[in-house]
Amino acid sequence: MTLTEQIITIGLCSIATMLTRFLPFFVFSGKRELPGFVQYMGKALPPAVFGMLAVYCLKGVSVLRFSYGIPELIAIAVVILIHLWKRQMLLSIAAGTAVYMALIQTVF
Repeated sequence: MTLTEQIITIGLCSIATMLTRFLPFFVFSGKRELPGFVQYMGKALPPAVFGMLAVYCLKGVSVLRFSYGIPELIAIAVVILIHLWKRQMLLSIAAGTAVYMALIQTVF
């Protein structure tokens, strides 16, 4: 790929990224009510994405091999407890990740 093609590719990717980020603000400006479908998606997608992330992270865990999924269960418990306590998703995910990494590096 020549330098000109690389510049064009980077420019098009930048424009496409900016368009997908800014377009919803122009289409759904504050002047009119959001459609019901968009409101529903705004409420339903974050928990669905979080659930898919949890399934993806746990897909390789084997309860028949050493560690038996114990570090994962402890980290999940930490995430749940901190989220119920503070209601801060970023804090609970960060704490669960830190606990999991500490368990993997020291105990298991």
